[in-house]
Amino acid sequence: MKLLTSLLALLVSLSMNAQSFTTYLEEDGLVSNSVNCVSTGEAGNVYFGTQFGISHFDGTNWTSYTEDDGLVDNNVTAILISDGVIWAGTDFGFSTFDGTTWTTYTTDDGLEDNRIKDFYVDSDGLVWIGNNDGVSTFDGTDFINFTTADGLPAFGVSHVTQDLDGNMWLSNGIFGAIMYDGTQFTTFNEDNDLLSNSIRAIAVSASNKKWIATAEGISVLGDDNTHEEDHEIIFVLPPPDELNPLEDVAIDSEGHVWAGVYVDYLVTVGGISLYDSGIWVDYDEDDGLAGPNVRAISIDDNDGVWVATSTGVTYISDVPFSIYEQDNQTFKTHPNPSNGLMNIVLDNSSETLEIYSLTSELVCAETIKGKSNHSLNLSFLSEGIYIMKYGSQTSRISIQF
Repeated sequence: MKLLTSLLALLVSLSMNAQSFTTYLEEDGLVSNSVNCVSTGEAGNVYFGTQFGISHFDGTNWTSYTEDDGLVDNNVTAILISDGVIWAGTDFGFSTFDGTTWTTYTTDDGLEDNRIKDFYVDSDGLVWIGNNDGVSTFDGTDFINFTTADGLPAFGVSHVTQDLDGNMWLSNGIFGAIMYDGTQFTTFNEDNDLLSNSIRAIAVSASNKKWIATAEGISVLGDDNTHEEDHEIIFVLPPPDELNPLEDVAIDSEGHVWAGVYVDYLVTVGGISLYDSGIWVDYDEDDGLAGPNVRAISIDDNDGVWVATSTGVTYISDVPFSIYEQDNQTFKTHPNPSNGLMNIVLDNSSETLEIYSLTSELVCAETIKGKSNHSLNLSFLSEGIYIMKYGSQTSRISIQF
């Protein structure tokens, strides 16, 4: 299932190549198809943490590392490549590899908890280590640990990132997102209008917006950390499923948001969705994704997207962006969103105005005969997002009651 597949073909004639999906499995050199995490480095190098060790892919060749090489445990739960050093987290501490020597760190060395969830290198080069008991920092010599005694909520930190002001953002699976300004911890949760207190990951945009991936969709905080918007339907699920539990979120260099969704209760379904021009477009196994159980996302220097799943990894490249032309000089809609009553400003040519659902169904068609202003009653439509086509132009409209 790919949202808008036929609609794109109908509305837009793209001059660029379609996206390409390339999947890698054990038979290609991956040490295990069950991939937990992924990290991209310079020159096209990418590292995968799997249930049976680490795999490194340089674009041509594969290299694997396991306990036999010095890794503390084969089940790698977090991975990072930074300045040529591999950081590999497990449930028994973490190991680093500088290309020559493996070194393992545990609670015996000052680490707060051996169950590692995430690594992040901040703007000062300090490594932040999310774990089951909180978060630790490591400068190469000493650990500093933060736990509930310091103001963190219980049940640890699963993801770490940094905003443009230098604040650290931590994901907690029970109590919300936590910001650390260097002095104190501030929690953001449902009381701050987040969709859920269960936070899976956080991505920061070039405008310092925080895209917070939750168990029920994405909530966005602005530069001033006030709530701006929510995205509840990111990946279209078969009825009666509606909630979109996020697994990861990432933003490429052009500001496009990528989100991984996985559901496994009434049905087993999932994939990755792209947010571009106000529209979510989703991709799954039918498009070439390795599997529905998306676990992690990483974006490389070329804006290629690496997707780690429980059944292999997929590389998405050559993605066409900005496929929708929003309101322009000759085609405007207002109000948008509306309660179904809309005013449309058109040019004077005679064209058929068509409205499509996000599943490509034509829901309305009306011939416009030379009118520059036209009133349209769409109150018969259900709430949701629709695509309006007039000639070769398109616009996204929202119906809300």
